[in-house]
Amino acid sequence: MHTPATVTTGTCPFSHRRADITTPPAISGWLATRDAADFPYDAVMAEFHRAGKHAVAPALLDALARIRARLPEVRGTAAARDLLARFLDVALDKPDGRFTNPTYLALSLLPLPAVDDHATEPATAERHHDRLFVQLLSDAAGFEIDAAEGRTALLPQMRPELRLTQKRCRLVLQAAAPALRRLGLGESLAPADPVAAVRAVRAAITAISTPAEQRTLRLTMLPVYVLHDEYQFIRVLQAYEAAFALAAVELHSAVRALAAGDTTRASGCIDAAERALREAAPLFSLVATMRAEAFQSFREYTEGASAIQSRNYKLIESLCSRPEGPRLDSPAYQSVPEVRRRVLAGQATLDDARRAARLSAPDAAAVAQAMDRFAATLLRWRRTHHQLAVRMLGDRRGTGYTAGTAYLKEAQGIPVFRSCPVAG
Repeated sequence: MHTPATVTTGTCPFSHRRADITTPPAISGWLATRDAADFPYDAVMAEFHRAGKHAVAPALLDALARIRARLPEVRGTAAARDLLARFLDVALDKPDGRFTNPTYLALSLLPLPAVDDHATEPATAERHHDRLFVQLLSDAAGFEIDAAEGRTALLPQMRPELRLTQKRCRLVLQAAAPALRRLGLGESLAPADPVAAVRAVRAAITAISTPAEQRTLRLTMLPVYVLHDEYQFIRVLQAYEAAFALAAVELHSAVRALAAGDTTRASGCIDAAERALREAAPLFSLVATMRAEAFQSFREYTEGASAIQSRNYKLIESLCSRPEGPRLDSPAYQSVPEVRRRVLAGQATLDDARRAARLSAPDAAAVAQAMDRFAATLLRWRRTHHQLAVRMLGDRRGTGYTAGTAYLKEAQGIPVFRSCPVAG
């Protein structure tokens, strides 16, 4: 069994002999100006990467906590100060005792589509999703190549063989291909060799990425340990969250379209939600390349973070049909209180909208067929998730204080829709 990295004296900006009392030099320098735009993110991230979030030097954590307590005194634009606040929220989750899946994945720092952003149309949400999706995956594959070729010392333990690196590159290309084509970057997929193709994709994505997007990628990689496979694990889960968020936006739009009597738009939105989940399905194959011994090594430090805490997945489920009482009172929804509040406040669902709509027979059939396609894809996702979890976990309990694979097996039986017999 691997043990956490320990704080040692070295060349890191925050290395020091009295780690429990010394203010890190980079932070000390920044405190002289307290300008949010100049916060030493790179130096802070270097220490988190050197030790893993689970073993970050107490001096750094204390310094970050003091900065958070004095955020009103920090200068800079509202956007810069907001970014710093969200970063500190993610960086300090473990010492705060609130480490969860959203903070592990730094979801508050990712530009995920949101159902409450009424100014964002589904088409715009899809484009934002596509950019983020390919950025996350190309970064994951780029890390694999950099590690294989000795260009990075990040997460040095248990490096994979070249054959596994090539397989991961191939699976990343498969998952990213639809979004790359929609973004007009399909030509980057031309090289037959997966490593060469990833290099081409990475260059094409870097060329269109803004400095803010590149910074987002840097700040959202906060592994708990120093083991190679955790990098891919985090990026894949983030990519899934992007797909869930887009699907939730599309389903929310479908509910509104049905309420307005626009069945063509409703069916189109449901199909777009189905496509988001279907196109993300190859990510399961990518996760399956993770070595079980590697997963078990860093999983030891992810207690408290579980996919059960996915807000966007619960939004999908609750936008399809209202969860029944036991489900709504279960840990699945207790862990996402904001979604639970939406349900209790009477959030409209596709089931509701379909029952209330006065549809012609052809329109009713079109909507039912779209719902059926979506339900089939979601149920397939649940089955695959359970199968992969059984392979990786066996009968171990989940890290989100659930029964692990037994919970996932039970969840497979939850109907997606209740108003449409063929759908769910």
